[in-house]
Amino acid sequence: MHNNFILEEYIREALLDEAKRRRKKRKKKKKDPKVGTGKKPKGSGRRLYTDENPKDTVRVKFRTVTDIRDTLSKKSFKSKSHARQSQIINLIHQRVRAAYKNAKDPKTKARLKRAYEYAKKRKESSKRKTKRLKKRKSNK
Repeated sequence: MHNNFILEEYIREALLDEAKRRRKKRKKKKKDPKVGTGKKPKGSGRRLYTDENPKDTVRVKFRTVTDIRDTLSKKSFKSKSHARQSQIINLIHQRVRAAYKNAKDPKTKARLKRAYEYAKKRKESSKRKTKRLKKRKSNK
């Protein structure tokens, strides 16, 4: 009788331990909140392809060099952090590059080439500023 009681107690504890382990496994899987349909890279608070924070939006034009200059001189662009500005410049650079490569009309291709060269120049200057900021941060 005493042995049965010990055996029942042992089984009960084993079942409780198993249940706890299963609960822990469930907690490890973090589900993404259903805010949009875009992918969310690991470790990132931002989603790709969806706009979770419309106040953070900068309208981007890249048809001509003038459009890019206007975009990069907007108050909505200037008010962003350097990291965010770099992302926007990189986005413009990628889109102009793709548009330039896919353009068929010679006039359009020439216009986009000028825009691409300007975007490339701005991207390089942004990289230099990033290096300066990192150097300054490491010297502190």
